[in-house]
Formats: sequence, structure tokens, C-alpha cells
Amino acid sequence: MTFSSDADIRRIARAVIDLTLPRAEWTHEAHVAVAAWLMCCGDYDVFWDLPRIIQAYNQEVGTPNTDSSGFHETITHASLRAIRHFLREDPEDGRLFERIHRLFETELGDPDWVLNYWSRERIFSVEARGGRGLSLKMGLFHTSKCRG
Repeated sequence: MTFSSDADIRRIARAVIDLTLPRAEWTHEAHVAVAAWLMCCGDYDVFWDLPRIIQAYNQEVGTPNTDSSGFHETITHASLRAIRHFLREDPEDGRLFERIHRLFETELGDPDWVLNYWSRERIFSVEARGGRGLSLKMGLFHTSKCRG
């Protein structure tokens, strides 16, 4: 998925929030773009609101949120921390879609980027999916410039 404007990102974010985005468009890129939009453009507490938005969206499109599918607490929170870090450290200002394109040039552009930090077995365990049993060993995303 390529974003050619901030309007593209806003459309996808609004559609996820409104539970109207076609399931085929809910890609890794869309997850990242929606998270970035909520951080930069919306009046949201992204760490609180995005998990609930994803869970509601999954239910709407028929993806059950269970111990083996749907919403994944650890991946979502690790991704949010990584995206927040990137946006705060990104030396170039500019439009959000341009910043997201730069983010996709990093390891975060790979849907399996979390496997650089956890084994597949650990990250896809029931405990990790529910946000239990794994620490967010993401110290590199906790810099002095991060505010939370």
C-alpha cells in the first residue's frame, strides 16, 4: 500500500475508526499509518484507544480476538512505542505520508520486525498476545526524547 497524501492516511484511519475499512485494506502498512495518524492528527490516547479500535474493527470484519488470532497486545504496544520513537526522532519534518514512507524504509516496514526482538514462539504465545509474560525489551525506543 502506498500513500500519496495525508488524505489517504486520514481516509484509512477514519474508516478503521468507523469500522468501514474493507478487510483486504487492513495491512501492516495500514496499521502503521493509522497509529501514526492517531498520534499526530487525532485527539486520541493512542496506547489506550488503538487497542480498542483494533479489537472493535476485528469483530466487525469477522476476525475473532482470541488467544490465537486477532488483536495482539504485545505487538501493538511494541509497534506504538517504535512508531512514536521514529516520529519523535525523525530529523525531517514534513507531511505525515512522507514521514511514514521514511519509517517504512526502516525495520518497521517489515511486518515481521518484532522477530528481531523476540522468537516467533514467544511473541505468538498466549501470554504475549494478551500482553502478559513478556517485557517490552525495547530500550532502544526509550530515549530521553520520548515523553511516555
